[in-house]
Amino acid sequence: MVDLGFVGPSRPANDYRFFEVVDGDTPKIEMSIRMVSIDTPESEYGGGPVTAQATLDRTRERLRDGTYDALPAELREHLVARLTPDAALRHLSAGKLAAEAHRSMVNTRLRRPDGSQRKLAVIATGELVEQNGRLLAYTAPWFAGTASDPLPPRDHPDRRTFNLDLVALGWAATFVIYPSIPRPSDLNLLLSEADDAWRERRGAWAQFGADLLLGYEYRACVKLGAADLEDPAAAIADAYQRVCVDLRTLTEVGLFGYHQVPPAHRLWIWATDLERARTDLPLVS
Repeated sequence: MVDLGFVGPSRPANDYRFFEVVDGDTPKIEMSIRMVSIDTPESEYGGGPVTAQATLDRTRERLRDGTYDALPAELREHLVARLTPDAALRHLSAGKLAAEAHRSMVNTRLRRPDGSQRKLAVIATGELVEQNGRLLAYTAPWFAGTASDPLPPRDHPDRRTFNLDLVALGWAATFVIYPSIPRPSDLNLLLSEADDAWRERRGAWAQFGADLLLGYEYRACVKLGAADLEDPAAAIADAYQRVCVDLRTLTEVGLFGYHQVPPAHRLWIWATDLERARTDLPLVS
């Protein structure tokens, strides 16, 4: 028996649509992409607006009646102020418009001048596959690099990723998660675009207000508002699994302090990765 004393990383199995076997060791499947470093509002998570609002209303009540007193008071106050009677409708509506903006952007930028269809460039990064089985990547138009389809200069707008442009248009918030951290030039461009989109109230901020629940806030609040709540501590642990770091100072603000940091300057680290991140990054505890 061989025992190397080492087990490589793996994830639970996920189901994918199978197309065909194209080689002895190559099956062809359909695989979704989770666009890294950004987070758009949800369009279906938590149900429709009525169902989702009932869930958010339960969360708001629990934040006020002592059920979730294990959460810091500042975070509870932050969330209560954002859990308005129309919070679900605004969030889900923003999610649908974000999908439309993404679809329109892709359809336009993947069209060549002669009307033919470009391929999609997929730049996998960091952890590669997330817990739901989606490939973690940036996406952008693919240029063949030929005389009829030359690759634009690096700083040309046509080279920008769809991830970046969704942030620039105000339809996505930054959601940089270690270890999938962009290189410094790309990271700073992303943060600059996010700051501009917030300051100028573009996209979702223009149509749905500055108190719109961000995607990760909305998902956390849906978990906290589960109808069959049995263990508040378990619900909190499920809703808050990532430590937030202030990118301006690299200071850790913990599992529950993200609201102290402007949205564009939040770096996220899974709590299970924190010790490793502390060896890779100059974090301030």
